[in-house]
Amino acid sequence: MTNIEKLKNRKGALKVQSIPDEVLKALNMGLLESVNLTEWLAVNHMELLRNVLTAYPLILQTCEAQLANREGMSVRVLIVEISKILSLEIKEYPALFNDLARHPSDSVRCWAVYIVGGNDELDLQAKFKAIYPFAADTHFGVRELAWMAMRDNLETHLSESLTILLAWTDSEDENIRRFATEASRPRGVWCKQLKALITAPELALELLEALKADPSVYVQLSLANWLNDAGKSRPDWVIQLCKSWITKGANEHTLKIVKRATRNLSFQLER
Repeated sequence: MTNIEKLKNRKGALKVQSIPDEVLKALNMGLLESVNLTEWLAVNHMELLRNVLTAYPLILQTCEAQLANREGMSVRVLIVEISKILSLEIKEYPALFNDLARHPSDSVRCWAVYIVGGNDELDLQAKFKAIYPFAADTHFGVRELAWMAMRDNLETHLSESLTILLAWTDSEDENIRRFATEASRPRGVWCKQLKALITAPELALELLEALKADPSVYVQLSLANWLNDAGKSRPDWVIQLCKSWITKGANEHTLKIVKRATRNLSFQLER
């Protein structure tokens, strides 16, 4: 077993200062995936670029020049800025996107996620099709950025996006089903709000109904958080929806969703 293979079985450090040097080096070389948020935030994306773009020296030169004033950028903003630069090079270097999308580093795949999300040459159907593999990615960070990268598209094309996501609720993959709710959350976390859904959460009713008894805890938590978002502006609607689910014979999965969804509402549902 190689040293890299051994490192894959590690427990992630809780503090950046506690990350072993060999782990941080492998992360920055693009040889390892991060195993927790601490490691994900510790990756030096400029060093990673230098190690990943060895076959593309001109692109690397452009990245270094345009990102010279990156001081104060959060990791996510830096990822977005890197993706914007790389997006401009895709036409001239057609193999570049596949190199990024299939890379063993989750951070590199995150660059590819925002290349898809920001590609205005793709229509909405094509963009969702392109983001699908990242929504199903085995890494938590890639999955999170996949839905974040699509938020502007949902805001601009909400009705069509909800129709596409409704079809995704039939997937056998819990990651895809979870993407459907997380991407469409009215408020979400560290992302642009979907004002139409804050005002009228009923626009996504079909999607919510499709997942109200989902057996996956991953999906249940996301759906409950969706309803908690909606409850901040439309508590009456959330309460009535949850009441209707219980009245119609809720199973254990639905009851878990309802309990978490109403955790911040003053009205307590009978269970």
